Amino acid sequence: MTEESQITYTQNPMPRLNEPAPAFDAVTTHGQRKLTDYKGKWLVLFSHPADFTPVCTTEFMAFARAHDKFAALNTDLLGLSIDSKYAHIAWVRSIKENFGVDVKFPIIEDLSMKVANAYGMIMPGADDTSAVRATFIIDPEGILRAMVYYPMSNGRSVDEFLRLVAALQTSDANKVATPENWQPGDAVIVPPPQTTAAAEARKGEGFEYTDWYFSKKSL
Repeated sequence: MTEESQITYTQNPMPRLNEPAPAFDAVTTHGQRKLTDYKGKWLVLFSHPADFTPVCTTEFMAFARAHDKFAALNTDLLGLSIDSKYAHIAWVRSIKENFGVDVKFPIIEDLSMKVANAYGMIMPGADDTSAVRATFIIDPEGILRAMVYYPMSNGRSVDEFLRLVAALQTSDANKVATPENWQPGDAVIVPPPQTTAAAEARKGEGFEYTDWYFSKKSL
């Protein structure tokens, strides 16, 4: 690693799970927005490489169509790209005119790349001046709970982020884990025993028992 890259990393460290999400105060298509505005709600913050590009358009339409489903999970949506608010406004209007989809959530103007750099959305190996497809799930206390990166060439699955928000909320509320591709209503994983005595007792505790370390239950 060169001295220059070390300095860049020191100035813009990657955000880390289960720590406070980087604060921001940014211009958006819905006016000024700060991270603290979302206290008490879950937030899905997602970046895209550029306005008026085909893959990004499909993603924004998918997020827009899922807006009410996210709202039902007490979750707001907030987009971002390194474009002006005027480009965002024009693009949102184009999506509505050409596809009949109304984008109701705000989009951050990040010409300075301040927010994108704070969240590690700029990947020089992909592009020095465009944000990759990054998605961050932030909980009601402002803690970063999940982050997912996609390459510029491939769109995200919005259904997966709906599923992940629901899974995180279920885990928090019930102190459980969720298995691969868990869907609301599916059985959840019970935390494994922490002592040999508890492991011996697990089989008789009434769970969907497979082995001492692997048991499920319905909520």
